[in-house]
Amino acid sequence: MYALSWCIVNLISDTATNSKLVLLYVKPTPLVYPTFDTAVFAAMEKYGKKLANSVMEKAEAVCRNLNYTNINMEKVVGCGDAKDVICNAVQKLEADILVMGSHAYGFFKRAVMGSVSDHCAKHAKCPVVIVKHP
Repeated sequence: MYALSWCIVNLISDTATNSKLVLLYVKPTPLVYPTFDTAVFAAMEKYGKKLANSVMEKAEAVCRNLNYTNINMEKVVGCGDAKDVICNAVQKLEADILVMGSHAYGFFKRAVMGSVSDHCAKHAKCPVVIVKHP
């Protein structure tokens, strides 16, 4: 949400009429094990949708709180490996800029998990701004 606030305040004019803001939330691909019955899988899917909706509602609240209610906003929920989904979305949408937050993981966590922001900075087909939380 901090990166979204930064983006709105620094990159979007409150008088802009042809600017478009795409909010992208990426759900991880659900792990499917042979022992999962359909009820467990359905519950996981329901939780994922609820979480995505919650994040999008918070993002809309950020826009309202900053008095940017006239933003042409599109909400997109993707599923898969975040770095791939984000880079593919940037290319498909022909984005002018990608603004994303950083988890600020340490060396070991980044080495094990990888860094989505690092990957996107290297592979996205547009300029990338990584906003670090102060």
